[in-house]
Amino acid sequence: MTPRLLPVITVCVLTCCSSVVGVLPAEDLFKAEPVTKPTEFTPGIEGPACDARGNIYAVNFAAQGTIGRVTPEGQGTIFLRLDNGSIGNGIRFTRDGRMFIADYVNHNVLLVKPGQQVPTVFAHEPAMNQPNDLALAANGTLYASDPAWDKSTGQLWRIDTSGKVTKVASDMGTTNGIDLSPDGRTLYVNESVQQNVWAFTVKPDGSLSDKRLIRKFPDHGFDGMRCDVDGNLYITRYGKGTVVKMAPDGAILQEVDVLGKQPSNLCFGGPDGRTVYVTEVEHTRLVRFRVDRPGLEWQRNVGQ
Repeated sequence: MTPRLLPVITVCVLTCCSSVVGVLPAEDLFKAEPVTKPTEFTPGIEGPACDARGNIYAVNFAAQGTIGRVTPEGQGTIFLRLDNGSIGNGIRFTRDGRMFIADYVNHNVLLVKPGQQVPTVFAHEPAMNQPNDLALAANGTLYASDPAWDKSTGQLWRIDTSGKVTKVASDMGTTNGIDLSPDGRTLYVNESVQQNVWAFTVKPDGSLSDKRLIRKFPDHGFDGMRCDVDGNLYITRYGKGTVVKMAPDGAILQEVDVLGKQPSNLCFGGPDGRTVYVTEVEHTRLVRFRVDRPGLEWQRNVGQ
């Protein structure tokens, strides 16, 4: 080996080593991709919610009145069928694996216990228009949005751990997406037709006060909404085909194209709680995108 060849060999060694031990490229965040094939769900695709194993549950898989279970790899099956003409909408899981389903046809909130596939009626209220989306407090209290689409009005209900139903807000617009802040002291709800996002203070007894407007959008509707661990809201923009990440003060932090004009709802899942799954009506499929922080419900149910 001659001295003239040494610099060439050194450069080669350093280049090869850098490709092995160098810094890995940053993760591609806020970029959507399909999870399931089009038409596997009906146009009633909604929900969704993830269990502790990372499976995604959404309503109306293959037929109306079903709950579908989709693996993280995108393989879907019918998990259960609802009876009595019930059709689900929002789904929520508790840390111990109970599944709550808003049944908008029969004015119910249904319960599926861990290890079972037969829903029972947890709460029933004839005065509901149609229980739509659910929010779950850390103490097990549920809140349900309840729109009257034909009148462009809505209301909110609280459902305690015994199944007792109490109206907590009335005279609202078309209440839809709903969730709680990480400290449980603020309840957020959006109005689809009016394009408003409201916040309420949650009082110690679970009642609501201090209604205040967080942000009014100039166009397009809303649907489902979820909170991350930092208190930011992820809101589906039905008709625009995006999910907006919004700070609690109403500032827009991010907007994600979800590959279809009609996103109906979303949830957080994946191995670290940083995968957002979106139910998308135009192509009747699930899509997903990665985000920078975990979802609040995932942290409570799965995270340490």
